[in-house]
Amino acid sequence: MKSRSVVGWSVVVALGGFLFGFDTAVISGAEKSIQQYWKLSVFQHGLTISIALIGTVIGAMLGSRPSDRFGRKNTLYFVAIAYLLSSLGTALAEDWWVFLVFRFLGGLGVGASSVTAPIYISEISPAESRGRLVGLFQFNVVLGILISYLSNYLLSQTGEHSWRWMLGVQAVPSVIFLVLMRFIPESPRWLILKKQAYERASKTLRTINPLNWEQELNNIKQSHNELSDKKDSERLFSGRYTRPITFAVIFAFFNQVSGINAIIYYAPRIFEMAGLGAHSSLLSTVGIGLVNFTFTLLALNFIDKVGRRMLMLIGSAGLIISLFLVAYTFYVQAFSGIAIPIFIMLFIAFFAFSQGAVIWVFISEIFPNQVRAKGQTLGSSTHWVMAALIAFSFPYFAEILGGAVTFSFFGVMMVLQLIFVWRFMPETKGKSLEQVEKSIILH
Repeated sequence: MKSRSVVGWSVVVALGGFLFGFDTAVISGAEKSIQQYWKLSVFQHGLTISIALIGTVIGAMLGSRPSDRFGRKNTLYFVAIAYLLSSLGTALAEDWWVFLVFRFLGGLGVGASSVTAPIYISEISPAESRGRLVGLFQFNVVLGILISYLSNYLLSQTGEHSWRWMLGVQAVPSVIFLVLMRFIPESPRWLILKKQAYERASKTLRTINPLNWEQELNNIKQSHNELSDKKDSERLFSGRYTRPITFAVIFAFFNQVSGINAIIYYAPRIFEMAGLGAHSSLLSTVGIGLVNFTFTLLALNFIDKVGRRMLMLIGSAGLIISLFLVAYTFYVQAFSGIAIPIFIMLFIAFFAFSQGAVIWVFISEIFPNQVRAKGQTLGSSTHWVMAALIAFSFPYFAEILGGAVTFSFFGVMMVLQLIFVWRFMPETKGKSLEQVEKSIILH
């Protein structure tokens, strides 16, 4: 690592990932209490769970606009404020519609952070450690999920309004994130691309890469000039960026049809389907969080060594095996109370080691500087549209078709992912963003 400052900036921005993970998973411990508190119908309950995902989709779709116009740093300020207001608003809401509004606001924050935070970290990171640093975002996502599961378990003992404490405790890390954002610089690539602020950009580049900052500055300028000379260089769908668009959309699609968000959102319900009691099911979600955290940490130690593609090959094979084991156990209905939690955690381990660690790194790398925010928006919004569809439809299909058919579908999707990775996915490790651009766009 060429600068401890880069690590510090990355850690601060990755706190947006912690809030992302916490906000996404915290509802799993509160959803049944919320349903009972407002006596929600099946439709109202589904809307309550998925409203944050709807906000996330919109936040992801619109994420490139503030990120390009106001800068990566200022957009992250909005994200911090959205998380803070959402946590306080949902915890204090007395009316169901007010609750929906604040959950929606939290979703906007998640969507915007999934676009802006990985972009920011990728744009300040040296090539040889970019995977590890951008991976800090996903590491913090799973840490947030783990802490939310643990927090839910501990706070579930506080009485009939425990769900309010579960949602409100998120205000603490939100305030910390908001305060620490003051101490990071703006992305040098954004300063060059959008503001032509070469002096400010040079100051940051000197900190990032004190030995070769001038060469990196010239490479960014050259890349900008090469594409700027071409018509429609800042239009994502101009035809020039077909390859990275295809990679981003397919990658994000497969991420969600693995079934990951169905498990994150409905883990207690899945374990109850397998025969565990309500209390044991809630405790088992802490195990999911621990496995997710451990294998994400392991992936960060390998992503810059063996590469993104190798992690995906290993992970895809493991996902196929674990999903079909879950499906088979549901089908035969033997020892399901023991086997299904084990196989679910095996699934989480392989997901964390592959898709979970790679997705935000890969999508943030494959688009040129001119359209990186728009490309990240496309990949992120595809991811969240699919997440909303899976979260909204999973309870219905699990009840109508059963666990065997539902998890078999996820397994088939992962077979297709393995084929995609094996035949088409490019490797990006060890290359500067401008080198990745040439290998994908100018190839």
